Amino acid sequence: MCLLVLAHDVHPAYRLVLATNRDEFFDRPARPLAPWDDPPGIVAGRDLSAGGTWFGVDRRGRFGVLTNVREPGAERQDAPTRGRLVVDYLAGTESAADYLARLAGASEPFNGFNLIAGDASQLGYHTNREAGVRILTPGIYGLSNRALDTPWPKVIRGKAMLEDALRSRTLDPDRLLDGLHDPVEAPDDQLPRTGVPLEWERRLSAVFIEGDAYGTRCSTVMLVDREERVEVVERTYYPDGRRPTTARARFTLEHT
Repeated sequence: MCLLVLAHDVHPAYRLVLATNRDEFFDRPARPLAPWDDPPGIVAGRDLSAGGTWFGVDRRGRFGVLTNVREPGAERQDAPTRGRLVVDYLAGTESAADYLARLAGASEPFNGFNLIAGDASQLGYHTNREAGVRILTPGIYGLSNRALDTPWPKVIRGKAMLEDALRSRTLDPDRLLDGLHDPVEAPDDQLPRTGVPLEWERRLSAVFIEGDAYGTRCSTVMLVDREERVEVVERTYYPDGRRPTTARARFTLEHT
């Protein structure tokens, strides 16, 4: 997943609003958003190459979102899969703060990642490219393939899209999904310099990446309202001209 924007406790009707795009090679097999049997209680897409996920939520409203840190030439092929970090959090019982604190002491073996974990009441952030854990106060946040709120063009555009949507009294997840389908590339003078060729910096600067081999595979929106109702909608895209498919999940938070 290469773009995440979220609003934490800033809308009168919603405790949490989350909108994400996952960018990946199209030949990497994955299963769309659906309930899991193992571990049970999780609703997520699944990376069929390594078994993890980029985004998931459980019936308690606990969720995790993962992005990679862009480090061309620095990734280790023998590193453990980062997608397991979301699954490990959702399969356990630790608070987000405790889980991330424990992870912060053991995240060196992984390639670079950003992880936001929590629920509608408490959100935490950890990247293994910086020390410590950050507990997020109410606000609007953006994350791509650098540290939280690094002002890359796609992060700025994504946050602006979310801020505009939040002006409505009620939110339509399909409208947010449409907002994530933004293929505009940034001008060269606004591009970050991350070590990839200029052509790729241009392509990767868009909120929604179009391509035949690599691009935005799916967009996901999660709404948690103040009556503890959760709605998750995921739109999956294909490079061969097929119409996108949509998966939906709705439930009320369970308390254990």
